[in-house]
Amino acid sequence: MAQLSTTDMSLIDSIFGIYGGYVLDFSNDRFAAFFNRDLKIDIYHDRYGIYGTSKGKHFRAFLELAPNADVVRALTALWEYREVGMLDRGEAETVANARQRLSNVLVKLGGEALPLGPNAAPPSPPPPEAPNGPSEGVLDALLQEFMAMTQMDEAPQQRGYALERFLRRWCDTWGLDAHASFRTTGEQIDGSFLHDGSTYLVEAKWNNRPVDAAMLHGFQGKLMERPDWTRGLYVSYGGFSGESFNAFTARRLIMMDGADIYHSLRKRLDLGDVIRRKVRHHSERRQPFARVTDLYPI
Repeated sequence: MAQLSTTDMSLIDSIFGIYGGYVLDFSNDRFAAFFNRDLKIDIYHDRYGIYGTSKGKHFRAFLELAPNADVVRALTALWEYREVGMLDRGEAETVANARQRLSNVLVKLGGEALPLGPNAAPPSPPPPEAPNGPSEGVLDALLQEFMAMTQMDEAPQQRGYALERFLRRWCDTWGLDAHASFRTTGEQIDGSFLHDGSTYLVEAKWNNRPVDAAMLHGFQGKLMERPDWTRGLYVSYGGFSGESFNAFTARRLIMMDGADIYHSLRKRLDLGDVIRRKVRHHSERRQPFARVTDLYPI
């Protein structure tokens, strides 16, 4: 299953089309024939019909469900088809730096960069890594991905899945060795990461309304059934209700809301240091939710 971010999907939509229902200039029959003949893939298989019947919706499902290798082949073939068509029609590229940006997606999926086209300048090298952390380009991409998520019109469950994937990438960017969501007997865990010798379990909620005490108690119950070195990070995009703090005593648990994520990304804060400061604040003040703007006042 291809791990494409919200930013990746937005780029693919800009180049080929997804969300409008169309893909380039294909008719339904020609789209099916293109995938069957050139890629040996049945794009109209039932498994790719989970979002609807249009070409764009089938292509979107394919991008989310197909193996990385098939997604790389399809994007490369569609790029070549698009490029030849634009050359024949004498059209100029309308998507800024499209070749290099799509090449970056293909390489991320384990494929090769797109070959240079007619009159194309060689791709610019990636920006050098910052000496003590991820590059500005990586951090800016994370911020853009988060901002794109805030504009999603998907169902809450789909937004929650997007938040889980984003949190995993954010943790990995700062070397926190994140794991994806998993299920054990009778419970769902939204992810985990390592920090300062402790394993943190993650609960991720993308709701506009604040999380209440009952939901916090439920997550803490999962922590208390595990070894003492297990801690928890509860991420609620919509924050936490005032009564939740009066009716809930946090043990081995810290909290983060959508504003915390935004300010951490905007200020280029080391996520490991943010976690460390939240933990210390809770230990000293018995306050599991310390805002990033208070921990980093400047």
